[in-house]
Amino acid sequence: MLSSTDVLNSIRASNTGVTLAELLIRHPDIARRTAQRLIAKLIESGSVTARGEGRARRYFGAVADAGPRVTGADGFPHFIPLSADSQDILAYIDQPAEARKPVGYQRDFLEAYRPNETGYLSESLRRQLHRMGRTTDIDAPAGTYSRAILNRLLIDLSWASSHLEGNTYSRLDTRELIEHGKVARGKAALETQMILNHKTAIELLVENIDSAGFNRYTLMNLHSALAENLLPNPADEGRIRQHAVDIGKSVKSVKSVYRPLSAPQQIEDALDALLLKVGQIRDPLEQSFFMMVHLPYLQPFADINKQTSRLAANLPLFRANLCPLTFLDVPEQAYSRATLGVYEMTRVELLRDLFVWAYERSTQEYLAIKQDLAEPDPLRLAWRDVTKQTLREVVTHPELDPISSIQRSVAERVPAPEQADVQALIIEELRRLHEGVLARYGLRPSEYAAWKAMHGH
Repeated sequence: MLSSTDVLNSIRASNTGVTLAELLIRHPDIARRTAQRLIAKLIESGSVTARGEGRARRYFGAVADAGPRVTGADGFPHFIPLSADSQDILAYIDQPAEARKPVGYQRDFLEAYRPNETGYLSESLRRQLHRMGRTTDIDAPAGTYSRAILNRLLIDLSWASSHLEGNTYSRLDTRELIEHGKVARGKAALETQMILNHKTAIELLVENIDSAGFNRYTLMNLHSALAENLLPNPADEGRIRQHAVDIGKSVKSVKSVYRPLSAPQQIEDALDALLLKVGQIRDPLEQSFFMMVHLPYLQPFADINKQTSRLAANLPLFRANLCPLTFLDVPEQAYSRATLGVYEMTRVELLRDLFVWAYERSTQEYLAIKQDLAEPDPLRLAWRDVTKQTLREVVTHPELDPISSIQRSVAERVPAPEQADVQALIIEELRRLHEGVLARYGLRPSEYAAWKAMHGH
């Protein structure tokens, strides 16, 4: 049965408002008269406003239209519609730290969640998000869509996720680094490393979509890829933290009073419970949001927890051939405050409102560009594993002649009629090899440097 909350979520999820007809299309199981009654109640309560007359009458989330919220660098932007519950969270988080109660990890928050029974996203909201994110590859094998958009995805998600951590690379800088291995001038090495790590981690998920899942192996390797060369202690890469962490200042003007678990065994147990629950969730969008809520809240790693959660949140979307969640245009201050709402209050409404807005932005971007994307090269797709194995062998044996090595590898692995084409493909890939694509071939920068020094590539 449709509730007033479901109607409100549908209305506030659209930046341009909705008509009654559009609302009925989104909720075909509700009678017109019932929908009118629910809307009337929302208008009476002040949650919704109406503009226009007759069939052109459009309904808007009142919070988004009223614009009472601060929009400065340290405020939550007014263009992201918020429910009354979210405004309550924001009002609490924006108090001085001295006025907020210090809290620790609440295991009951995780235990109270029952997969497929309780949900953070209502059924109607999930239907709405599925309609937003549906692609033409929805019935294709897992990962088809993410592979088709991979080049664009690497740039957008690497840039947007890094930007949320204060990275100052521009989108254009990120594109130059990922596509051409060109490091932006005047940027810290840490920023360059962060972008490249995101690229490696995204490729890890997309290329291993059939085996990747919500398990220790995938999560640890995902963190390891994101954390490479960024942590004070390299032993913390891809490993449960062995010490306490201080959240500190999560945003520029808001200090967190949340203290995560510190005992390694407690962290291990909570992570196992988290992975068990998320693996049981059937809806990919609920899975995605669950990871955005609970992985940063647990803080299982010494650092790089939020980055890991953002990429893990995309795993079920990749598998279901839904549009990705790239976090494009998500303000750092909004994301940090929404996360603090989970940390300090174990409440998800503010993060949920941001998630809905961010996913709508992502889907608008990707459904618009899909028609302009070139179809994958059938030859490159068919022989991708041979190409990777051969290039790896070439680079890791710099003492051998590259062309002879390629010819020998192709002769051993490819049927005679296709050998010439595959050989030409691999030679072209070798010519285009640079530091930004080494992870794709399982190569280390030192191996590439040694090969380049010998062959003058």
